[in-house]
Amino acid sequence: MLRFGVLGAGRIGKVHARTIAASGKAKVAYLADALPKAAADLAAEVGARVASVEDIIKAKDVDAILIATPTPFHAEQIEAGSNAGKPVLCEKPVSLSVERIEQCLKVVEKNKTTLMIGFNRRFDPSFAALQKRLRDGAVGSVEMATIISRDPGPPPMDYVKLSGGLFRDMMIHDLDLARFLVGEEFTVVNALGASLVDKAIGAAGDVDTAAVHMQTASGKICVITNSRRATYGYDQRIEVHGSKGMLRAGNIHNTTVELANGEGFREDPILNFFTERYGQAYANEVLTFIDAVTNGKTVAPSGFDGLQAQKLADAATLSWQTGAPVKVS
Repeated sequence: MLRFGVLGAGRIGKVHARTIAASGKAKVAYLADALPKAAADLAAEVGARVASVEDIIKAKDVDAILIATPTPFHAEQIEAGSNAGKPVLCEKPVSLSVERIEQCLKVVEKNKTTLMIGFNRRFDPSFAALQKRLRDGAVGSVEMATIISRDPGPPPMDYVKLSGGLFRDMMIHDLDLARFLVGEEFTVVNALGASLVDKAIGAAGDVDTAAVHMQTASGKICVITNSRRATYGYDQRIEVHGSKGMLRAGNIHNTTVELANGEGFREDPILNFFTERYGQAYANEVLTFIDAVTNGKTVAPSGFDGLQAQKLADAATLSWQTGAPVKVS
């Protein structure tokens, strides 16, 4: 049974630790968090012991590291885990700096250790099924992808100021999903952004409403739209058009019950929060990592995928700031 050291007992750390504990294939051996009570409470729930990050990484009875700490700690903790010869699953991003990510990946490559990045949307059952059908040729050659992602409301301003901006924090999930769906690297990015939801976000140098157009060298196009406000729930939709047809995946509602009367048709609201909407995706992500480590399989999304998504996020940010398309190496 794979023994995990989980770093971080916040919202995502709880989700991952509970998945590990319920998997029957792994267990949480140790937990660390900057808040002792958070670590103690979660450790008691999943049957783990509390220890420091340093002690967990070097512990002989820890086989794998799961990193769910704040972004500024990710790269150094990945390197420490890699230097200890342990496979690592890390929440996105590795770093807000492309240069720092490249340095980190060199350490991982030198040690020949496993690194998986937590782009959970690849593991959503509907999105994963759609991508498989794309690779199986269901719509022929992919020509255009459209990704819509809208949060129910903006995050706290303290979070906004440290997030790296909408393109690096929120849209980076969609940028990775675009690569996953289209199957090619994007070479040019053109972005628009505005502060339409909360003027304080604009005053902090960020946007809450954005659109990005991207194109590959072969001409394939992806359009991504993001908003920090959706009055009707957590809006998550994708559509891919190809030479032989179109595939799409829609929102998930609270129930499948539908009312029909003289006023028309009415459905229940869509799920309202990301931990609900992507609950199964988070579980599938961790289970995939456990399977890969246990059976010696290649992991994806990899550190390289994290690097490429960050390059696109940086390009989108620069495009919005300058008002011009940005080429991506």
